[in-house]
Amino acid sequence: MKYLNFKNSEEKVPIGKMVCVGRNYAAHAKELGNDVPEFPIIFLKPASTVIFSGDSVVHPSYSNDLQHEVELVLYIGEDVKNADDASAEKAIHGYTIGLDMTLRDLQNEYRKKGDPWTLAKCFDTAAVLTDVVLKKDYRLRGDEKISLSVNGKERQNSSIKNMLFSPAEIVKFISARLTLEKGDLIFTGTPEGVGRVVPGDKIDASLENIGTIKTQIK
Repeated sequence: MKYLNFKNSEEKVPIGKMVCVGRNYAAHAKELGNDVPEFPIIFLKPASTVIFSGDSVVHPSYSNDLQHEVELVLYIGEDVKNADDASAEKAIHGYTIGLDMTLRDLQNEYRKKGDPWTLAKCFDTAAVLTDVVLKKDYRLRGDEKISLSVNGKERQNSSIKNMLFSPAEIVKFISARLTLEKGDLIFTGTPEGVGRVVPGDKIDASLENIGTIKTQIK
């Protein structure tokens, strides 16, 4: 079992399900040749894929196109079902930054066949996290900068104001379809600039006022 780490708190919370939102930035959808969705595209990652800042991402031998995706991640601190605006916001107890590592060649192959993306998104070390900042210590303004560099060269640089669906909208959408529970995480999508990484590459990712991730590919 893997546990979340918190800034300014000794609480230990097991990581539950990780619900991920695809195509939540129009520019990212465009760069991959996808339509902008009317509603969020949802997929899951298991907690077993999690590593933390400072750990290494292991490049699977069966892929030739491992790519980085930096994202705002919501920490769900209480159970919520069929949320309205108020209860959706209340269920978000904190935030962290995450990397949704993706095997793009496998994802494209599965999409062409109409198969699920699961194996392109769910492999050991496919989710990288850092400490959760609780909402009592910092509340998102909604325009925080999010960025990622590889070997010191910037690749992703945007603002979470460019998300198509806000954190509360995402919680409302998901909780209308499945119950969210304490310990669940929601990856809210990545901005444009995703790209390939290879063994030896070093990734630095940051979300303004929330945290940074440092990892390398091996």
